[in-house]
Amino acid sequence: MPEGDIETYHADGKWRNRVEAHGELPGEHDRKEDAVKEGRERARDARVEHIIRNLDGTIGERNTYGHDPRNIPG
Repeated sequence: MPEGDIETYHADGKWRNRVEAHGELPGEHDRKEDAVKEGRERARDARVEHIIRNLDGTIGERNTYGHDPRNIPG
């Protein structure tokens, strides 16, 4: 399993996923939704955070699957 967070981003006209600090994952997508779905599945399997970037590179969404360092009851 990857040890870094999963990031979905746009580059060279395609949507892609990569593991933070480890490099790009295989596969590229024409639609953001398809890349996000794949990235979410990989993040859930690895129990890491999924960072979804907008077309301009800014962070649009972050989701944590697994270890959440915050200790908030409820």
